Amino acid sequence: MPGPKDLDPSSSPRALLGAELRHARERAGLTQDELGGPLFVSGSFIGQLEAGTRRMQPDYARRLDDILGTRGFFTRNCRAANKSRYPDHFAEAAEAEAVATAIKEYAPLLIPGLLQTEGYARAMFRAGRPTATEDVIDELVSARLDRAKLLADPTTPLLWAVLDEAVLRRTMGGPAVMAHALSHVATLARRHRIIVQVLPFAAGGHMAIEGSLKLMSFTDAPTLAYLQGLGMGELQDDPAAVAHYELTYDLLGATALSPRDSLTLIESVAEDYAHEDQS
Repeated sequence: MPGPKDLDPSSSPRALLGAELRHARERAGLTQDELGGPLFVSGSFIGQLEAGTRRMQPDYARRLDDILGTRGFFTRNCRAANKSRYPDHFAEAAEAEAVATAIKEYAPLLIPGLLQTEGYARAMFRAGRPTATEDVIDELVSARLDRAKLLADPTTPLLWAVLDEAVLRRTMGGPAVMAHALSHVATLARRHRIIVQVLPFAAGGHMAIEGSLKLMSFTDAPTLAYLQGLGMGELQDDPAAVAHYELTYDLLGATALSPRDSLTLIESVAEDYAHEDQS
């Protein structure tokens, strides 16, 4: 089995904490499981902290300083590592997303954030924050588009999205915005940068009918599942729960239209929006 990947401590405060945690643990002669015991977390959770896929919370930082004798290093640096442009309920998921090697997402209502255009994102944020200032909306849109830069790499991460048909039919920002947004998704699929499927209304009920699902895989850490609701989100790493969500996603993909038929539908709906806008 390959050893853990060395992080570049200069790449981010979180990478610095992860690298230092690994060095301090090894210097203390502890395994990940042995270090996780006093913190009442699993060894895999310690591995996720070291790999930079989970953020270090202040309480863990204080206890790690005590256990490892690091003289307040983690406590002092934890605050900087936890600064984020994203809401608290999504910040840790966004950080994990940025280092994932594969992302699988089921979207029941909205185009996934990584696939959104500026116009679509702006319309979505404005609908959810009708009294926000333009500066607030601008910052939200900017953060959303910065996330999408992950797809500038030609191969990594692998992105596989299953879109409920409601995503295509719910008009966000008007026909012109929708035509451009769906054409953008279709273009990424035609360039073989993403895999996209549509789960049609005709499929009826399914295992994820109650909400969205995002699965994130990593080179040197277990898969994480992220579930999101109205103003809230939960990142899960329990192996049994993650296995259930992986099965859920596999069944969604099996029930959805094929990638080819999905692309045909997406482009057809985009054309309908374009014609509606011209009319």
